Amino acid sequence: MNKKISKLAVLAVSGALVLSACGNNESANPGQAANTAGNEAGKAAPAAKTKISWMNILHSTTPPTDTVLNKIEEITNTELDFSWVPDASKEERINTALASDSLADIVTLTLLDNSSVRNALKAGVFWEVSSYLDEFPNLVAISQDMRTSASIEGKLYGIPMVKDIARNGVIIRKDWLDKLGLQVPTTTAELMQVAKAFTEQDPDGNGSKDTTGFIDRSDLVFGAFKTLGSYFGTPSSWHVDDSGKVTPEFESEGYVKAMDYMKELYKGGYINQDFAVTAKNDQQQGFAQGKAGIYVGALFDSKNLLNLAKGIQDSMDLVMVNDITSTGNEADRAIWSSSNGVGGLLSFPKSEVKDEAELKQILQFVNDIMSEEVFALMTYGIEGVHYTIDADKAVTITNTELWQQEVQPFSSSRPKEPGYAIHDADPLRTEAARLILENEKYAVLNPMYSLESPTFSSEGSELQKIITDATYKYILDKIDLAGFKAEVEKWRKSGGDAIISEYEAAYKAVNG
Repeated sequence: MNKKISKLAVLAVSGALVLSACGNNESANPGQAANTAGNEAGKAAPAAKTKISWMNILHSTTPPTDTVLNKIEEITNTELDFSWVPDASKEERINTALASDSLADIVTLTLLDNSSVRNALKAGVFWEVSSYLDEFPNLVAISQDMRTSASIEGKLYGIPMVKDIARNGVIIRKDWLDKLGLQVPTTTAELMQVAKAFTEQDPDGNGSKDTTGFIDRSDLVFGAFKTLGSYFGTPSSWHVDDSGKVTPEFESEGYVKAMDYMKELYKGGYINQDFAVTAKNDQQQGFAQGKAGIYVGALFDSKNLLNLAKGIQDSMDLVMVNDITSTGNEADRAIWSSSNGVGGLLSFPKSEVKDEAELKQILQFVNDIMSEEVFALMTYGIEGVHYTIDADKAVTITNTELWQQEVQPFSSSRPKEPGYAIHDADPLRTEAARLILENEKYAVLNPMYSLESPTFSSEGSELQKIITDATYKYILDKIDLAGFKAEVEKWRKSGGDAIISEYEAAYKAVNG
């Protein structure tokens, strides 16, 4: 294994192939990598610590101190050498890291769509690990869907870092619902009626019609549109039928219904009229200032919105909704997934991990840090030092400044994020986490996520602008359905047909 990387050093020149973290599933006793040998007295003697180097991303301004690191090493019986790479410089350093072979035993990869990363994975630079996962109690719990989504051409070149699979939903002013005598909506029609009432019935009681139902931003993915599209049955980016035919989401009936819904909101004045040019910060500030009562986005945004409202809208009470459908039928419940829950890979370069024995030692370590004990360390710190915990495993951070210095930098190192019993004591955060975990049962995955289309890689962003512009024009009533379909045809002729053909071929190669 690589011994040349100094502990907690920030990589400055050589570059790093890194990224963020996450994971999914727990259990198992940590520290299983340590074997013991009997001494003369017949007592178990601790084995030598396994030395592991880890090239990882740094989202904070400085690396963590050794306080939490020492506890992780103690639990896993390892000696860890972290090489931290600042998030802002990770992408530009990929080619340098590959070319100079300046890697580590574990390399955190999240830029899986980067051509250099994909080429390195396909070229066999990293170990293929699919046959090993079932040997470890925490790794075996990684779902087959997750393994498939994290695979490149059907091969898994690292441990999937599993984030929330589907985190979006609707956040509504509960105090406004109560004031107007409205129930929490469960259908898109009911949601429309709430939006109308919030616009027309003075929910803040100031005597002026100065509120809207929705407040949205210029983002068809992470704003309201894609989540609303889920409620109308829109696929998650792409759809593939039983014959292997691939179609983009914007050719689906659900996509058109979502555009029609947004058009109705816009024409009725039930959404901020400048949503197509509104930034996320302005959207959140507007909600916090009481300009609107419906926010569609990540459910965990609720706590941030409430914090922003302090001193401005102190009466704000929020309810989060994740079970809206367009039909009222539970069977039609669905929510899109941005990356199928894959936050990246923990990958193991063959240049550093020389043989299967070393690989299994490192896999044991990854298995062990998926335990709840290590997750708690990486998320909250040390009980009594950084936080307190009650009988329900609800955590309250007691020293925020110390937590930020010693714990927060480890957030990108967690190979599993959702599903632990230990949780934040804040009720909104607890409820958001519960609803996000519940979303997994209804998540619509992107079947093309792990597949490759050279045309999409090189031209996909530019081609998407055709569809984005056409979608906004349709919602703002500047073109009709025929005009929208004409733009779709333009997308196809400009490279879309090539993308579809390439994805169909890639899908067939993996699935037969």
